[in-house]
Amino acid sequence: MRDIPDLIEGLKRSGSILAEFVKTIPAAKMNLRRGGGFWTIAEHVSHLAQVQTMLLDRLQRFMDEDRPEFVPYIPGDDEVDSRLTPMELDAALETFTRRRRQQIELLDGADRADWQKDASHPEYEQYSLYILVRHILMHDHWHMYRMEELWLTRDAYLTKLG
Repeated sequence: MRDIPDLIEGLKRSGSILAEFVKTIPAAKMNLRRGGGFWTIAEHVSHLAQVQTMLLDRLQRFMDEDRPEFVPYIPGDDEVDSRLTPMELDAALETFTRRRRQQIELLDGADRADWQKDASHPEYEQYSLYILVRHILMHDHWHMYRMEELWLTRDAYLTKLG
């Protein structure tokens, strides 16, 4: 857990990386669907913004509960899932930044015992505040990578998921 400062620094930087990255993508590419089962770039940006509230709640639960129990969050599980409905781009980026700032403020108050708390999550063999924070950072960058792939990769080389 010596990398906690690095993880927090990465979380702090994700918002500006995302905002600057999205500015480089042509508007015509934002809502282009590359095939069945593929999210659009705009849907990825919206997802990154919308999931931050759930993540903030999970972080708060680590602060408040001795051994929190979580349920999986799987976008698209509902027949009509508003979490995949694109937000207006500026609003999505603002939401991401605001919620991330709240997450960082919460993490700044975490002590060693908070970082070592275990939780129960049916998807994972282990789950803790430390794992969640690392997961949040990787999740940010996975979606940004996927957005870049959807924008720049030729069809024959596009990673097919699922």
